Amino acid sequence: MTDVEIVGSGPNALAAAVTLARAGLSVRVYERMSTLGGGARTAADVAPGFRHDTCSAVHPLAVASPFFRAFGLSRRVDFVTPDISFAHPLPGGRSGLAYRDLDRTVDSLGRDGAAYRRLIGPLSERAREVARFTGSPLLRVPPHPVVLARFGIRALLQGSPLWNAGFAEETAPAMITGVAAHAIMHQPSLVGAAAGLALQAHAHAAGWPIPLGGSQAISDALAEDLRAHGGEIVTDHEVRSTSELTARAVVLDVTPRALIRLAGGRMPAGYRARLERFRYGSGAAKVQFALSGPVPWADERLAGAGTIHLGGTRAQIAASENAVLAGRHPASPYVLVSQPSAFDASRAPAGGHSLWTYTHVPTGSTLDRTEAVIETVERHAPGFRDLIVASRSWSAEDLADENPNYVGGDIGAGAATFRQLLARPVASPEPWVTPMPGIYLTGASTSPGPGVHGQSGWFAARSVLRREFGVGRMPSLAP
Repeated sequence: MTDVEIVGSGPNALAAAVTLARAGLSVRVYERMSTLGGGARTAADVAPGFRHDTCSAVHPLAVASPFFRAFGLSRRVDFVTPDISFAHPLPGGRSGLAYRDLDRTVDSLGRDGAAYRRLIGPLSERAREVARFTGSPLLRVPPHPVVLARFGIRALLQGSPLWNAGFAEETAPAMITGVAAHAIMHQPSLVGAAAGLALQAHAHAAGWPIPLGGSQAISDALAEDLRAHGGEIVTDHEVRSTSELTARAVVLDVTPRALIRLAGGRMPAGYRARLERFRYGSGAAKVQFALSGPVPWADERLAGAGTIHLGGTRAQIAASENAVLAGRHPASPYVLVSQPSAFDASRAPAGGHSLWTYTHVPTGSTLDRTEAVIETVERHAPGFRDLIVASRSWSAEDLADENPNYVGGDIGAGAATFRQLLARPVASPEPWVTPMPGIYLTGASTSPGPGVHGQSGWFAARSVLRREFGVGRMPSLAP
């Protein structure tokens, strides 16, 4: 009999599997798709020879999260870290450039450099501590209360109508909101500001690294370690009910909605009612491009950035994101762009480039946003359209069909609200534990939320070891 069965093979599921296998347990992972990795996969599904990441492309948390540091991911996967973590072009040819070097960034921001340093500097200096408390449930005692206080004060300010206080120009505020908009949340908002500040701290610490070979390299490294410690991965296998699973412990990398369906009558009514209150956020629409050459950015410096935020000024991004939250498709959308082939030649044939883009849309949207994305890129890269060899678009509904955890196209697997910052999916010091004997929950719908960090799976595995197998000492994860 298998000790632990795990449903799903995203980063959290594999983090749980690795931890449990390292503790000496027999572990079997079930994946409904033919390729493992969940939101950390890479595929050639646009044109032959062009490889695109299916969801996450740039990975600040791959080197910052406590789980991946313990796992030694940077020793198992080769990363390239651009000198410019992210760039933000503005109307009129201006651009904000977030160099890994904070001093260089501050110097480039002119009159707003000092304000930017005051906001971000104390967080980037303690980026590991920021990663530790943002990667843990907020209902636990914070490990670094002073850093948490500094972070909280800044999030409160940037999440309020006072967010422009201290800034005299448009560039620095636009850069800050461009990162906060990753959260697909109302702007300004406390949760959006907190998510953005955490990512921005890493931008000026270890940077925003790109894995050579794509995000699949991260999933493959986890899978390789799991198999090396006796674990098994079964692909093309969809689990439709928890009654199919016979292991002593079961870990499900699914949403609360899917957990209700899988558990059926085994789930207590009170817990079901709590899960039914869990809310999902707005969606994303994805457009991937195969190009015959590099993006012809009007500001040539943008070619050195791994990530680019398009959407204009802070006010323009806020208007666009708030329109999405109100159920509308903005005419001038915020577009998140990654150009990994500029740093990793394996992503495209010689001379070609792979471009990865997302934009935000109302939940369940069926609209193809290809033209809106092309027009947005063209405003900052005239001639971009002429370089397109092929493209492929996924609406929010398409993303949900491809990955059931993306309910309505919500790639964060749950709305980034303040309530769900505390209760993800329920208010508990151990939100991965369910009231059903032997059944545990992990994934982006559980604390600490979305991102390729492995934290939720690591925490779930620790609960499994302690509660089901009486193991109090966690195994080493080092290579």
